[in-house]
Amino acid sequence: MDRICTMVRDGTHRAIFIMAGPGIGKSAVTDAVTERLAGNMKILRIHASSALAGVPFGVLTPYTGELTAEESVSPVAVLRSMWSYFEKLKAGHGGAVLLAVDDAHHLDDASAGVLAEVISAGWATVVAAARPRPGLPQPLDQLWYDGLAERVDLRPLNREQIEEVLAHVLDGTVPAATVDSIWNASSGNPRILDALLHDSAEAGVLAKRNGIWVLLGQLPVDGARLAGVVAKDHLRRRTEEQEALKLIALAGPVGRKVIEDISGAAVVRSLLDQQIIVEAPGIPSELSIWNGLFAGAIRNTVSVSRSLQLLEKVKARQDPTQLQGEGRLRAVEWALECGVRVSDDEMLAAAKEALLRFRNHSARSIAARIQDPAMVPLAQAIQARALYNEGAYREAAALLDECWLPLAEDPQGPAVLLLRVWAHQASGHPLGMTAEDVEKHVPASGHGYTNWQEELLHLLHLGAEVNFQALNDAVDAMRKRPPAEAGEPIRALAEGLLAHALVSAGRPAQGLEAALLAASELPPLEGSLFFFPEFVLGRLVSDYLAMGEWESAEREINHYAAGHASGAATFNGSLELLRGYSLLRQGRMERAYQVLLPAVEALRLNDPLQLYRFGTALGFYAAARLGDNEQAQRLEQDHKDADAGWPAHDLLAEAYMAAAAEYLIRDGKGLAALQTLMTTTEASARTGNFLEILTMCWDLGDPSVIPMVQSTARGVEGRWAEALLTLATGWEHADGDTLMATAASLEEAGFVNLAREAYARASTILEQAGERRRSRQAVAQREKCDHELGERFREGRFIAAAPTVRLTRREQDIVELAVEGLTDREIAQRLMVSVRTVEGHLYRTYVKLGVRSRDELEAALPK
Repeated sequence: MDRICTMVRDGTHRAIFIMAGPGIGKSAVTDAVTERLAGNMKILRIHASSALAGVPFGVLTPYTGELTAEESVSPVAVLRSMWSYFEKLKAGHGGAVLLAVDDAHHLDDASAGVLAEVISAGWATVVAAARPRPGLPQPLDQLWYDGLAERVDLRPLNREQIEEVLAHVLDGTVPAATVDSIWNASSGNPRILDALLHDSAEAGVLAKRNGIWVLLGQLPVDGARLAGVVAKDHLRRRTEEQEALKLIALAGPVGRKVIEDISGAAVVRSLLDQQIIVEAPGIPSELSIWNGLFAGAIRNTVSVSRSLQLLEKVKARQDPTQLQGEGRLRAVEWALECGVRVSDDEMLAAAKEALLRFRNHSARSIAARIQDPAMVPLAQAIQARALYNEGAYREAAALLDECWLPLAEDPQGPAVLLLRVWAHQASGHPLGMTAEDVEKHVPASGHGYTNWQEELLHLLHLGAEVNFQALNDAVDAMRKRPPAEAGEPIRALAEGLLAHALVSAGRPAQGLEAALLAASELPPLEGSLFFFPEFVLGRLVSDYLAMGEWESAEREINHYAAGHASGAATFNGSLELLRGYSLLRQGRMERAYQVLLPAVEALRLNDPLQLYRFGTALGFYAAARLGDNEQAQRLEQDHKDADAGWPAHDLLAEAYMAAAAEYLIRDGKGLAALQTLMTTTEASARTGNFLEILTMCWDLGDPSVIPMVQSTARGVEGRWAEALLTLATGWEHADGDTLMATAASLEEAGFVNLAREAYARASTILEQAGERRRSRQAVAQREKCDHELGERFREGRFIAAAPTVRLTRREQDIVELAVEGLTDREIAQRLMVSVRTVEGHLYRTYVKLGVRSRDELEAALPK
């Protein structure tokens, strides 16, 4: 707007063409520009339309009303009439004329020629809005080529811009998953975005939970706002275009030739030019509506009887053998919507396709219609997986109780039994209960494995106990068997469980080998009813984190997210928790907290990998360390209220809870609980977990654990353990030069949080030795590490010259933002806390610093 208004005022161009696709905002920008310039210019408007496109000079009628019928078709007479009209305006108004043209792509060539003459003669400045396809008429386009006009292209909003819009519109934190879902659904189109936000909020799908905006279900296609957008779009189209759009919305993706045979090639070309439909290359090429939500809204406008008529037209011209993927699924959905009978074979294939695309409601509704007794068990399993995807674990478990045994000989049998175990565990039933029921129906032999169920349950028990030695023996035996005997599902499960157990035992490099072997089993398991890819991903990421390979962990998460966007609603909470855990391990506490809070809210709705309890522990820990007591107490209670998660995470969850409690209260009980936990058989048997617990004690200021860190780190694989050993060794030597060199090497290796502590320790020792210049140098290096980690005002626990007034970590954050001029509400949104929390921290800060208002804060802060 600023750019266009400046060009109009300066007279640098006689015309500005605003180019954008439908719904991007060209009309809105044109209206806003004319409104801003209305005080200085006389505004005239021309509204082009497809109805007037075939009428020469039709859109100019308001300015040629005095012409006779014969003169009204003469370009010279029309131009003279326009000139006369402008002169009268200028005489009465005394200002320049701005001619605003909407939908200029619909201008007939004659009218476009007159406007080009008006622009060239300088009688008026023209701001014209048009779509890039079919584009401006040739006379106006020529002005741009000649340099007499400027072109401004509006693009769909990118992800960052959508995030900015949501931050502006919604009061609270909008996590990445919500941004991604709304961005993908709206295609960056502002008109769709506006309708989507209103409809989602009204339907309760977009809801605020503990300050986090989350999606509680599928984005609606039947909302009033979106229906209004579709209705308005339809009213502007010719009847044949409306019918073609209904066909494509109902059948799409559908072969281009099918639609051309029914609606005509010219209509298809017109819709493609208008960018309302898109063509996917291939043989045959297929047409779809440009936006999935828009297509769904169009379908809602078609009655069942009319839909049936259109279905018959398409079926008469479509070869069903060429349907595949999305097209085959849509064909079955459409037939069922019209009440047409579909074979059980076709429905089963469509239900599987829907499940692959995480179209859970469609998968459930199609599978529920299958009647063939031989197919019903698999149909029930498909329904159960769809319910599991939606977080309906008890309903999923009930269905799986019915179908797992009939599917024992099916290739999907192991996946179904695994899904049953996970569904029951997510419902709060321990593994033992499910195992007892399985053993009743499939008795064990007592010597060796007589069936795959026995082997699978045995592996799960070992995995829950994190018994890496027994798992290692079992997997060794399995690797020696022919591949056909082990079966891909059992091998993938076994290698994944072993990978996790090896991480706990301090052998992440070996664990990574097992995780990669598990990943090699995934291709044949594509389409499995169990979530093997996500199960293996969790183990890969855990291995990389245990080794200190942060970039590799991030790469695996991003690679999965890029290729599995359709499953974001189900697995995004799990992915974000892994990402938050990685940031926490790196010492990037502020960023970790910003990721963990939304992750916990997502897992509260949907926790397929059984990570919610572990996530609440991590969130509690981050909140307590950052001084956000209100959120910390809530997360602590969330952890206590949670159903049991996957047992393998319980040890670390307990450790993080104890450490968080110590940060929260500082009464010594949390540290004592950690020290007690270290003496348990479970902790001592898991060297990798034990080392992580030791670092928590060290972070809490317990130097007595440093010798244990040294001895334990020597027995743990990976760069992280090596870095810890380096820090602990340098710490004990208590030599300033050695510590400075240690810190520099740690920083170069990417362990910035450990380098920060080494610099802090070095500054203290150098200060005590009287080397104040070098001590200040160490402090500067520590502050550089703080900056890289994203920390503000962070005071290491070993800084010698601490300020007289000590502000908590959260108080420091809030004061910094207050000094920048942010309001209490803006600070609360930035830090993901309540306004009351901000007010309380500010009040306590005023008391500590002896000030009475924000205006006095900056001068009173410790330097």
